[in-house]
Amino acid sequence: MTDPRNPRRNALLSIAASATWMLHPRVFAQGPAWPDKPIRLVVPSATGGAADFVGRTFGRFLEQRISQPVIIENKPGAGGIIGAETVKNAAPDGSTFLLSGSSTQAANASLYRKLPYDPAKDFAEIGIFGLFPNIAVVKPGSPLTSIEEIIRQARVRPNGVTYGYYSSSSQVPPALIQSRAQVELVGASYKNITQIITDIAAGVIDFAFLDALSAAPALSGLLTPIAVTSPDPFPNLPGVPTVSRTLPGFEVQSWLGLSAPAATPAGIVDRMNAFVRAATLDATLQAALLKQGMTVRQSTAAEHSAFAAAERERWAEWVRLAKITPQ
Repeated sequence: MTDPRNPRRNALLSIAASATWMLHPRVFAQGPAWPDKPIRLVVPSATGGAADFVGRTFGRFLEQRISQPVIIENKPGAGGIIGAETVKNAAPDGSTFLLSGSSTQAANASLYRKLPYDPAKDFAEIGIFGLFPNIAVVKPGSPLTSIEEIIRQARVRPNGVTYGYYSSSSQVPPALIQSRAQVELVGASYKNITQIITDIAAGVIDFAFLDALSAAPALSGLLTPIAVTSPDPFPNLPGVPTVSRTLPGFEVQSWLGLSAPAATPAGIVDRMNAFVRAATLDATLQAALLKQGMTVRQSTAAEHSAFAAAERERWAEWVRLAKITPQ
């Protein structure tokens, strides 16, 4: 069994399996015809974010390999709940999929008291695209040049340091810092990442944690990175320290994958998994994801299901440590 977080032990196996699929494309002609209608890929966030980028990139890849169009449908709001519920209620006929991830399939189970879907029962997990850290960003010239300085300023000015969040991956890191350092920060909820970037640049809020894929375009001068949430330094940002340098053991990483309504036939799940695996091994697509900060991974459908279950436990612990009260 492969491990999405430890690719070295199974890289050759993944490549061999996907290569076998590519050498035998007729496998997709066996059994009932699929797809026999346009594919709807629901992205549970607004345009411009990590899920949107991966969804559109994969959608273009998939559209070139099937006889149907791939329609990207953005359904932002409520931390991904609106999009996830849309797919949960869709017909399980292989025409609707969710660009899922750590928010929809893991963190939301702990962040919301009454989640309108069960991430463990209402979806068939298909495969993972990859993992990515979150990046603490401030406006250029900000006095908050490090996590140490955020903590110091928060102690000098209780409730005087502000941050924005728009998802679980942006909400949990500052809450963890607040809990670990025993300081008071002021958080503001946003509908999308674009508004947060605009407000940081304008000085409306002091900082935010943005996922690496979403932050990439803004790091060309609009915002300044000061820390990353991965346990090790982030290759795309050499010289930017980890939060764990200040708070040992600190780690919050996000991921993106693909899911379908629970009763989707196993044959379709396996076929779509092969497309996901082929996409993550495609040199052009892989380069695009790596450039944006994603560490690409591969998994079978069963492995992705087990991975998502383990991630629910990890995020439950992070939410508990961050002392976040479920909404």
